Amino acid sequence: MSSANRGRVIQVDAKQVIVNLGGTVQPAALRGGLFEDLGRSKNPVAVGDWVEIDEDVEGTVVQTVLPRQNYLGRIASSHDPREQVLVANVDQLLIISSLRQPSFSSNRTDRILAACEWQEIPATLVLNKIDLIMREEIDGILKTYASVPIPVLPTSAVSGEGLEELRTLLKDKVSVLYGPSGAGKSTLLNKIQPDLNLREGRISKYWKQGRHTTTHSRLHPLEIGGYVVDTPGIRAFRLFDVSARELRDLFPDIHRISSGCQFPDCSHDHEPGCALDDALETGLLAPSRWASYLEMLDELGADPKDSAEN
Repeated sequence: MSSANRGRVIQVDAKQVIVNLGGTVQPAALRGGLFEDLGRSKNPVAVGDWVEIDEDVEGTVVQTVLPRQNYLGRIASSHDPREQVLVANVDQLLIISSLRQPSFSSNRTDRILAACEWQEIPATLVLNKIDLIMREEIDGILKTYASVPIPVLPTSAVSGEGLEELRTLLKDKVSVLYGPSGAGKSTLLNKIQPDLNLREGRISKYWKQGRHTTTHSRLHPLEIGGYVVDTPGIRAFRLFDVSARELRDLFPDIHRISSGCQFPDCSHDHEPGCALDDALETGLLAPSRWASYLEMLDELGADPKDSAEN
């Protein structure tokens, strides 16, 4: 099949996708065979996928999804244990968080970082809305993630702090922005490129969290070069098909410390002589990182239907 029939999915809607085909954006139906033999996967195609299409009298049809370089996936929901692929073929992932409106969640952050380790996707933690806090309030977070190590970029759409660094980070890359509703993903992107006109949400006064303004992921081209995916504010994120042994390796700080454990197969949960005990006492390991690990470890032995989304 010629290169003219190769395109990139920029949006997924039920059984139809929007494809960028050589600079022309057009809808395309999904061949019925793509829904056959999905196995443990929920969706046959995701935003960012490269696909081969066929054009005939019935319109444009996606025939084949090409192999992925990487992807961000999770367990679909507490009622659906299949894997849901959120976005594919990206250069980096930016976790957009805030300390206020909504408050920072180390658990959510650590889950996404583990997923990035799983798929070898470079990640950066963007601490947004720093105009709402005292600067020393982020010192603990900076220390925690410097030990992982993960780059941390403080930003403010109000004061403009960090926006130039963010623009440089996005330039000529395919980036996915992930974080809770209300953290400021769309606002930051609108500051970087105003004509994106992404809908920006307000914080619910009752729930103290963001309302969903991005209802689906879409691949947006950037004037500075590259593309960015603004994802919906998904609250629950559980890794799909990861074993306890593999989970240990997805926390680089825990993995490094574990070389001092008494038992080589230490789960870092209850065994005597676990090196993490001393690391927690001396401050070498952040308690929040260990708590995130233990929660995810506990989930590996639970039915997805038995755990509440958070």
